Parts: sequence; structure tokens; C-alpha cells
Amino acid sequence: MSGHRIGPGTILGFYRLDGVLGEGGMGVVYRAFDTRLNRPVAIKFLSNEMADESGPRRFQQEAQTASSLNH
Repeated sequence: MSGHRIGPGTILGFYRLDGVLGEGGMGVVYRAFDTRLNRPVAIKFLSNEMADESGPRRFQQEAQTASSLNH
């Protein structure tokens, strides 16, 4: 995936982006910190290729799978 990366320290709402965790066909995942709840989180930005009609369904499936993890 090519495109613009968001730099460490960028604030988006209550989230401070700390760096890139990974990148793949669906987009870029950033390590971030939720300043409101005082905890680390991961934030995914979808690629332009995910704008097709199957993208939202695939993202929903991935989110459901990730939410089932307990660690």
C-alpha cells in the first residue's frame, strides 16, 4: 500500500498516534493511546482500495474477529 503516513505524536480526537504497527492490503494500523481512557489502542486507516463494495463487509468481519480476542 502506498500513500500518506501519519506521523507519531499526531492527535486525532482523544487518540495520540505513536507509530505504525503494520501495513497490509486493507490499510495501515497505528499504535495509539486513548488519552480519555488512559490505555493503548490500535487504529486502522483503510486504504483507498477498500472503498469498493466488499470493503465495509471485510472490515466488519475483521473487527468482529479482533473483538473476540481476549489478551
